[in-house]
Amino acid sequence: MLDSYAVVGNPISHSKSPLIHAAFAQQTNQSMQYTALLAPMDGFQAIVENFRREGGRGLNITVPFKMEAYRLSTHLTERAEIAQAVNTIKFEDNEILGDNTDGAGLVRDIIENLGIAIEGKRILLLGAGGAARGVIFPLLQKKPSQLVIANRTPQKAQTLQESFNSHGNMDSGNFMRFAGEKFDIIINATSASLYDELPSLPSDIFTQAILAYDMMYSREPTRFLKLAQHQGTQQIADGIGMLVEQAAESFYLWRGIKPNTKPVITMIKSLI
Repeated sequence: MLDSYAVVGNPISHSKSPLIHAAFAQQTNQSMQYTALLAPMDGFQAIVENFRREGGRGLNITVPFKMEAYRLSTHLTERAEIAQAVNTIKFEDNEILGDNTDGAGLVRDIIENLGIAIEGKRILLLGAGGAARGVIFPLLQKKPSQLVIANRTPQKAQTLQESFNSHGNMDSGNFMRFAGEKFDIIINATSASLYDELPSLPSDIFTQAILAYDMMYSREPTRFLKLAQHQGTQQIADGIGMLVEQAAESFYLWRGIKPNTKPVITMIKSLI
């Protein structure tokens, strides 16, 4: 019997996770299978319980169930507890271990794959939803000089800042509050790129940035990345590296082996 894993979400047909984990398993000679499960909006817990009952070993959780997975977990890693969101579950005896590998995936992509240090840098994080919440603590662990959260509604950004203030130097506000200010790294954690839109950014925000990073990905650079390029940002990157790196963190939690991510990133890029 192959050890069984899956990704759960709604929608889920677009997920590249089965391809990524199949590549990891082949590379590391692991006897496992990995599928995608569509959960009804009101049926996430039933899907998880059924998968576990049938002998499943672990799950990845994607939109919109990360908060529900957090509540369902009986034990949490530190990063999942702080993020208050879970994207990886491991079934251990009678326990459900919840982890959040998103931030670790982003940080590893920036530092290891893109070759950009985070320590001492001023970071602008756009968005105050679940995608932003999952990466703040791992970013702060790398000791940036400041992490600024900007959001269309400043109250959400301030609430998020208050949740993480004890972990590093932070600020928050609406997008336009930071007009004229300079940032080294600008990360788009909004959903704007899903709709081929742009957050309402100050016109000069990218002028001194060394990296513009969009958590979304598509065949062509997103409007966010095109604007950054036009304004002279040294380097742009989409979320494919983060996608593969967070999957590698999940794989390590489940199997105790760290796969080589670079060839898998190349493979996924060729399929987009």
